[in-house]
Amino acid sequence: MPRKTSRSRQTSQRKAGGGKQKKAAETDDQRKERLRRLLIDWRNQVIKEAKEDIGKFIRGENKQIVETALDDGDWSVVDLVEDLNLRKLSLHKQNLNKIDEALRKLEEGTYGICEDCGSEIGEERLKVIPYALYCVDCMERREQLEELERGEGP
Repeated sequence: MPRKTSRSRQTSQRKAGGGKQKKAAETDDQRKERLRRLLIDWRNQVIKEAKEDIGKFIRGENKQIVETALDDGDWSVVDLVEDLNLRKLSLHKQNLNKIDEALRKLEEGTYGICEDCGSEIGEERLKVIPYALYCVDCMERREQLEELERGEGP
């Protein structure tokens, strides 16, 4: 009798474990489509933010600041706000260009490859910065070199 119980337990364990199917590995086409959707979502978000910023500019949301400016100090604030708004729009444009370049690389098959060392850029890095050109190690080296060139090194 104990033998039958043991077999029954083993069969039950196999059935319980067999019910769990391992997640199938993602194919290259599925990965490419997922990354393409991620990039397009980022692109749509940047466009949405840019439209909101342009809308604020057109509606003259800073008009009140301009109307109440009395002296040079007030006008410098107005200039600063306008400069910040233009800088923000410029950053949106740069991000759109980077995303478009990443989409082009995805179609070419070179997306996610570090431009310095040729190794694959980590999936987590691409989730955070989908238009990353360099792996973490190469990017850190580049930043260190930039610091040294600016004289900010240790």
